[in-house]
Order: sequence, then structure tokens, then C-alpha cells
Amino acid sequence: MGTLARHWPRIAITLAPLVFALLHAVGALPIGFLNRLDAILYDARLRASMPRSMDPRVVIVDIDEKSLAEVGRWPWGRNKLAAMLDELFERQQVALVGFDVVFAEPDESSGLQRLRELAQADLRDAAGFRERVAQLQSSLDYDASFARALQKRPAVLGYYLTSERDARKSGLLPAPVMTRDSLKGRPIAFYSFQGYGSNIPQLAQAAPVAGYFNSITDGDGVVRSIPLLAEYGGAYYESLALAMFRVLAGHPAVEPGFPREHFVGRSYPGLDSVLLKLGSRQAAIPVDDKVAVLVPFRGPGGPMGGSFRYVSASDLIAKRLPAGALKDKIVLVGTTAPGLLDLRVTPVGATYPGVEVHANAVSGLLEGRLLVKPDYAMGYEVVVLMVAGLALAFLLPMLSATVAVLVSSAVMTGLLALNYFLFNTFGLVLPLASALVMAGAAFALNMSYGYFVESRSKRELANLFGTYVPPELVDEMVKDPDSYSMKASNKELTVMFCDMRGFTSMSERMEPTQLQELLNAVFSQLTEIIRANRGTIDKYMGDCVMAFWGAPVETPMHAQLAVKTALQITQAVRAINQEHRAKGIPDIGVGIGLNTGTMCVGDMGSDVRRSYTVIGDAVNLGSRLEGLCKVYGVDIVASESTRQQAREFSWLDLDRVRVKGKQEAVAIFHPLGPSGALDPQAADELRAWGAFLQAYRAQDWEKSELQLVNLQRLGAKKYLYELYAQRVASMRLLPFDPGWDGATQFETK
Repeated sequence: MGTLARHWPRIAITLAPLVFALLHAVGALPIGFLNRLDAILYDARLRASMPRSMDPRVVIVDIDEKSLAEVGRWPWGRNKLAAMLDELFERQQVALVGFDVVFAEPDESSGLQRLRELAQADLRDAAGFRERVAQLQSSLDYDASFARALQKRPAVLGYYLTSERDARKSGLLPAPVMTRDSLKGRPIAFYSFQGYGSNIPQLAQAAPVAGYFNSITDGDGVVRSIPLLAEYGGAYYESLALAMFRVLAGHPAVEPGFPREHFVGRSYPGLDSVLLKLGSRQAAIPVDDKVAVLVPFRGPGGPMGGSFRYVSASDLIAKRLPAGALKDKIVLVGTTAPGLLDLRVTPVGATYPGVEVHANAVSGLLEGRLLVKPDYAMGYEVVVLMVAGLALAFLLPMLSATVAVLVSSAVMTGLLALNYFLFNTFGLVLPLASALVMAGAAFALNMSYGYFVESRSKRELANLFGTYVPPELVDEMVKDPDSYSMKASNKELTVMFCDMRGFTSMSERMEPTQLQELLNAVFSQLTEIIRANRGTIDKYMGDCVMAFWGAPVETPMHAQLAVKTALQITQAVRAINQEHRAKGIPDIGVGIGLNTGTMCVGDMGSDVRRSYTVIGDAVNLGSRLEGLCKVYGVDIVASESTRQQAREFSWLDLDRVRVKGKQEAVAIFHPLGPSGALDPQAADELRAWGAFLQAYRAQDWEKSELQLVNLQRLGAKKYLYELYAQRVASMRLLPFDPGWDGATQFETK
């Protein structure tokens, strides 16, 4: 309780986002931003979980650009549609055809109506004309031809509902699938419409099953769902996808599935599901509070999307498909032609064919794979907000910044994981944005309070650390002071000794102030490079810089950063020499030793002066390696342990050595640059050098000399090769030594 009392201001300010999120969840204070974010998160979950595979059961007959070019502009004569329907049912033997188009006007393209008018007026006295018109009627009445093709076949026509004021009513609606009496007086919030555009009676009577092809466009212009049932004139009609599914299922009856009252109460304005009953069998299709379902998109849309097979309508009319190629398939007739304006913005595409929206819905109904926002979504949101919000409010004020980040990240990750699990496993679309934003805001407010209100004590802590730690790391350490201590500890670090060559001879010819200016300018550039790579500068020793990586700030890639720094220093020295030559100043050189190992790091020194430094055997080895740069004619020498942890660089194997104070041989290497950056000639040279070392360490002196000749042929004139040539020349005079391990002994520091 004492801890809670001490942190109550931070607890209170952290609870503020929870209060606003709860008000949003229960509808008392709707926040538009959270609704938009929920839609974005839903789209992301949908895209992440799409099967991206083809449903072989559903085929889309596409009135595409090719069809318009071959058959003519839309609308086509319905004799062509009748021929296409005959092809689908007779020659292709499909199971069902649904139309994502409406036939709202009679087809007069044959000229039959004009012939009838002439027979009744201008040509009524022409001998045989009226009889000839009567003979042609059966072939020129395209609507009758299409109606005959529809009769007694499993075909579902499409139509649309409209909610515009003074919406007109055209065509003949199918019979409703449910009446208001079946709702038992419950206030269900169906999508309601005031008008419709349906098919002409002749076609509607030939194919009495029809479904509306309306979709729901959200506030951001994206189509995510379709109403499974919709209200018009006090009766309830089915969507195109549901109508097709019911035909396939044997025309089951449609009934409302009411939610359990002990979960949501009798006043809940929605259904739990739509029930399909056929005899003793029953299936429940879950729906949201508007009796709609989210479209379970399978993948990207269109003929190349890979979700459904597309067949050009012109290929069917021309009978180009082999007989039975579409046997037992469920066919949807629609269009992807841009000029026919049936493209939609969906979560998976900005120009998505409207017909494929319905194809996805049919596929989802067949698989029982529908996404829905359940009736208990509000209760779920409130519970999640309370659990996560209270946990953060009482935990964050008592945690360090680092742990607070981890806890907040864990809470947000848990919210995401739970939500995605329920989405992917059970098809439940549950609110997520409010919980994520609440958690993020709670963390931000908590940290802001700590930064602004408690910054005074942290500034004092920064001053204390600044006495010991290099200033460039103080800002980062202050963010989480509890994680840092000046107490000595053993850690794996990488140390660098960088010795500048040539300043001793310069000191004999230059004024002290000139030498000082020159040395300071060089060290300033090197210091910037070390700081940019998160290195800690330990000390300056005359013309030598000592630095290390991995402390006090934890740096897992300390070896890589140290090698990168060493290579950048050598590049900087070459640039400095170019400037020196232009001014007539002698060149300077550099020797760098790198070693990775366990070192003692901490605040060390006397009562008068202390520093944050490293000591130990691994540090001494780094100093010894710097001294070997002159021996091998290179500017960087690194140990085997450094090479092992910096594998993204290419390395030249220099030797195995025993330095003063160490009995074990140490492999030493020279970094050549990032892996993959070597030109072909350098790569060939590196391979030849490896072959030489293998022969050298096997005491095969003839092969060693041959490999050195090969290296010379590659154009290499390195001091390193001359060194080994001298070694081979002297060692071949000695007898074979079975105990020799190839190491070179050094007695000087």
C-alpha cells in the first residue's frame, strides 16, 4: 500500500486512457479514429490469414473486354445469353448459375416490337406480312428465348435494392424468405431499403429464385461485408450468395437465430445467426448486429488473382471450351470490364471485381468459413480493456523504463496474439484498436510523467554518471539508470588500441603548438568515428587511443562495431594523408589491435581521480596485437575471437602467434572489408594465400614457395609475402618438426 500511495499520481494519469477507451467501447463517447483504426487492423488480419488458394468449385463467367470486343457492347441480345446458358447446362453440365447482373428492361434489340407495330399500322394491308411476323416471333422474342433457357434449371437471378428517396420500383421481386412475424416482436436492425430494381416479370417468373447483389460500403469507401438478409416493405429478402447456397442445399427454410438472452439481453437489436432448416437438419450462419457477414476474401481479385477460375463469356458463346470442362461447377456471371462499372475497393484490392465479392461469399458459405463480429463483441472489448488497463496502471509506475517498455510491449503483443488467434481459429472479428491505443497511451503518459516530473532526480543521476562515464553515453544511460552500475564486473567486450605512426618524427621538426594542433585534429576525426559506432573512449595515451565496445551500454554486436570502426579509421587516415601531401606535411600511419574477450570493467582509480575503464588479460592481448601491425605490414590485427563474432567481414589469416605473457598460440587476422565486397582478383589472391598457409603449416616448403610464386603472378607485392618468403627460406634448412604448430613466438610487448 505504501508503494501505491507513493505512485498514485502516475497511477491516476495512466488510468485516463482506460476511461476514454471504456466510454468508446460502450458507445457513450464514440471516437472516429478508433473505428478507422479497427478497420485498418481488420484489413491487415484478413490479408495475413487469406488462404491464397483457388476454390475449384466456383467459376466466374466474365463479361470481359475480350467478350465486348467479340460479341458487342453490353447489353447483349438475350438470345446470346440464352445460348450461353444452354452451353453451360447442356454441354458443360454445371451445377448452378447465378447472375451478378439485372435484366430490368425488355430486350428489343431483335426489332420484333417494330415489326409488330408495322403489322398493326403501315403494313397491315400487306399480304402475308402479319403471318410472317407471327412466324418469326418465336425466334425474335429474345426475352422468351432467355426465359425458356432459365426454366426448370438451377439458376439464380440478381437484382438490387436501393435506399434513395423516392426510389423507383421496377421489375418483379422474388418471394421474401422471411416475414416480420418470425421476429417475435424483436427490434432487429436489418439494413432497410425503400426501392428496388429487379428483373422483368417474364424472366423473374421463369427463374423464381433471385438474390440482391448489394454490398456494404464502409465510411472509408471500402467494401468489407454484405447483408445476408435485408428488409423491404416489411418482408426480408436474401442476398445473391445466400440464394445460391440455398439452391445447392435443397431450398431450406430461413429462420432468425436469436442470441442467448443471458449474454446480451432481449433488447439486443441484432440476430446471432440466420438458421437454415430442411427437415430435421439445421445449419446456423453467424451474422453481426446488422444481419451481415464479412466477406471471407481468399486472395487478390481478378482473373490473375488465383482465387477463382475466370472463363470469358465469349469463349462459352463460341463453344471454345471442351465439353464437360465445367462439370458440376457453381457459376457466377459478372464482369471485370472497367466500362461496366462493377469494380469495388476492398481490403485486398483497390479495383476488385464485384462478382468476385459474391464468389468469395459463396465459397465461404460452402466451407462454413465466414467472418463475423459476434453479439458479445462489446463485452469482450470491455473485459480486455479492464484487464489490460488496470494491469498497466498499477504496474508501470513501479517499473524501470526498460522493464516498462517490455511489459507494455508484452501486453500489446498479447492483445494482438489473442485477437489474431480468435480471428484465425474461430473467424471472430473482435475490437482491437481501443485496447492497443489505450495501452500505448498509458505507457506514453506514464513515461512522460516520469520524464517531466521526475526529471530533477534523473539530472542529478546524470551528473553523477558523467563524472565517470564518457559523455556521449550519459543520455542513453539516464533513460534507465537502474540498469547501470559503476561496480566492477566481468563482461565480454571488444577492446581497440589505435596507435598513430609518424608523430614522433614530426615532433622533431614541428613546433609544439603545430604538433598539438595536428594531433588534436586527427584525434577529433577518430573520436567522431568511435562515437558514431557506439564505442567508449577509455583514454588517450600520447599518440594512442584506447576504446572498447559493449559497456556501459549493452551492445550485442560489439565485435562487428569495433571492426567497422577500425576500417573507417584507416579510410580516414588515408584521406588525412591526402590533405597533408597538399600542405607538404609528411604522411602518418596507423596500427590497430582488436581483441574480444572477458574483461573487468568498472569505475577504477584513486580517491583523487577515477575513470571507467577495462583491465585484464584480454585487454593486454589487444595491446600486443597492435604492436604486431608493423611486423606483418598491415594496419589492423585482430584476434580469432573478434573474427568469430564479426563474420560479415572478409578476413586475411595472418599467422598464429605466442605473444609475451601468453603460452597458448593465438590466431591473428586482418579484416579486408565487408563480405561480398571483394573484387574477383582479390578473392583469387585470398584463396591462393589460404593454400599457401596450409602448405606452410604442414612444413611443405616446396609447395609453399610455389604458392608464393602464384601470389606474385597475381600482381601481389605485399610486405606480408616477403616476410613469409624469408621464413620459408630459413625454415627449409631445418629438419621436419612433428611438434611444430605453425605459431611464431614474440618476446617483446
